Amino acid sequence: MTALRYGDPVYHPTPVQQPVLLPAEIPPGVGWVTLPNGVRTLAYTHPQHPPAAGAEPVHRADPIPRWARTTALLAPTIGAGIAAAGFGISYAAPGVLAMAEALWAAVALIAAGTLAPLLLRTGRRTGRGAAPVQHITQNITATGLFGRATGTINQR
Repeated sequence: MTALRYGDPVYHPTPVQQPVLLPAEIPPGVGWVTLPNGVRTLAYTHPQHPPAAGAEPVHRADPIPRWARTTALLAPTIGAGIAAAGFGISYAAPGVLAMAEALWAAVALIAAGTLAPLLLRTGRRTGRGAAPVQHITQNITATGLFGRATGTINQR
C-alpha cells in the first residue's frame, strides 16, 4: 500500500480552490515561472531591459565559480598553517634531537643490562680450572608478626 500524501490531487484532493489572478492584477517584478518539476507559479523576477540604441555593449565578467572562490580563500589559510608548523618544528628541533640521543642512550642501557649477564655466564663456564657453581638454599621461618625468625642454610 502506498502512503497517502496530504494535498496530492490523485490520492487526497484539496477542497480549497486557488484564486485565479488576471495579468493586470500581477504586481510589477512578479511573473509566472515554470519550476524544474513543471509546476507554474508566481515568483519575483528580474526585469529584462533591452540595450539602448547606439550604446556600446557593456562587457560583464563571468561569475567566479564556487570551487575557485573556495580554493582562493583556502590557499592563504593552508599556507599560513604550513608556515606555523615549520616555525614550531624549528623551535622543537633541538629538543627532538636531545630526546633522540636520550632514547639511544636508553636503548644502549637496556642492551647492556640484557647482554651483560649472558656474557658473564659464558665467560665463567669457558674459563680453565673454574670452580663449580655453588648453590645455597635458605629456609627461614617465623611465628607471629614480631616473632623471632630462625633459619637454616644448605650448601650443595
